[in-house]
Order: sequence, then structure tokens, then C-alpha cells
Amino acid sequence: MPYFFMDYYYIILVIPAMLLALWAQVKVKSTYNKFSKVSNTKGITGAYAAQAVLTHYGINDVRIEQVSGKLTDHYDPKAKVIRLSEGVYGSSTIAAVGIACHEAGHAAQHAQDYAPIKIRNSLVPVCNIGSSLGIPLALIGYFLGFEPLISIGLLLYAAIALFQVVTLPVELNASRRAMKVIDETGLLQDEEQSGAKKVLTAAAMTYIASMLVAIANLLRLILRFNNRRN
Repeated sequence: MPYFFMDYYYIILVIPAMLLALWAQVKVKSTYNKFSKVSNTKGITGAYAAQAVLTHYGINDVRIEQVSGKLTDHYDPKAKVIRLSEGVYGSSTIAAVGIACHEAGHAAQHAQDYAPIKIRNSLVPVCNIGSSLGIPLALIGYFLGFEPLISIGLLLYAAIALFQVVTLPVELNASRRAMKVIDETGLLQDEEQSGAKKVLTAAAMTYIASMLVAIANLLRLILRFNNRRN
């Protein structure tokens, strides 16, 4: 790896964050695998659970569909569709119910104009630009000795970190909504709720880790460029 991309700041800031992200990925997969093998007492499927959350919030214009893949579950606000993976849609496991309710929680956020999710969505276009042009623009500005271009590049890249920061409360709120409905409607028994919460907590750790990686990369780049300019 070129010296510019592997330095002291990379070692003390980025590598620890990346190791945490790796651990979080392993944790969410192991937790999901564990509770995707445990059926819930009532035999409730992920699709049924997601619909229960929609009904709880009075949402009647969102569809629920099955998609291929593992852990590919997501809510599409433009199409108003909750897409659940094969292991969640028709599965009656504890993990399936937790994940399905979480995605339905996102639908509830959109229906209620939850502010953080609106902010996150507004950042998507800038993030797309920042992920592809942020660092290249900063590097070009550095080698040309044109500091405004460096600042523009870093600002674009900073949008990625901001996106991750805003994403965390969005995901945590969706999980809280999910667990609230699960509890109030009795979708899962008490001990089963604990399992669903563990699945969602493990998933939350991946968002925390992603946020820390983005912040660490941003701080490292700022320090790196500032040192080169001094």
C-alpha cells in the first residue's frame, strides 16, 4: 500500500475501527445464525410480523415482498415496499420476527416523517459524490498545491461520516419501534423477545462500527493533509 494511505494515523485510528467493524460483522452473523434456528412459540413468520407492525401504526399503503439472499432485508421508501430475505419472509424463527419488525419500523419512520431519516435521505446524493470524488479531489488539490480543492474534497468525504452518524439513531429507533410492537402485541414470549433484541443489538453494532470507521478515516485524512501542508 502506498505510503500516503498507510501511515501512523492509519495505524492508530483506522485499523482499530476496522477491527471493530470486522468483529461486529462476525457477531451479527453468529447471532443471526443462532436465533434463525430457534422457532417462536406462535409460529409467526417474518411477513406476518412486519404486517403486524404496519397495522399497529395504521399503515396500509406498504407492501411486503420476498427477495433473494441472506440478510438482504430492507425498506424501500420510494416503492413503499418492505423486502424481506428468504430466511425471514416465510420463516417463523425469533430472528425472522425481529428483523422483519425492524424493517417495518423504518416504514413507520417514513409514515410519521421521522426527522433523522429525512436528514439521512437528503445526504445520499452528496455521499455518492463524496465516496467517488472526495479523496481524489483532495489528492489532486494537494499535489497541485491548491488548498481550496483539498477542502472541497474533504468536505465531500465528510458527508460520508455525517451520513453514518445520522444513520445510527435511525437504526436504533427502528429497533426500538420493533421491540415495542413485539411486546405490546405479544408477537413473541418474554424469553423470545430477549433473543430478538440480541439480534437487533448485534445489527446495531455494525452501524456503530461503520460510523467509527468513517470518522476515523476522516480524522486521519484531515491530520494527514494538515501535516503535509505545514
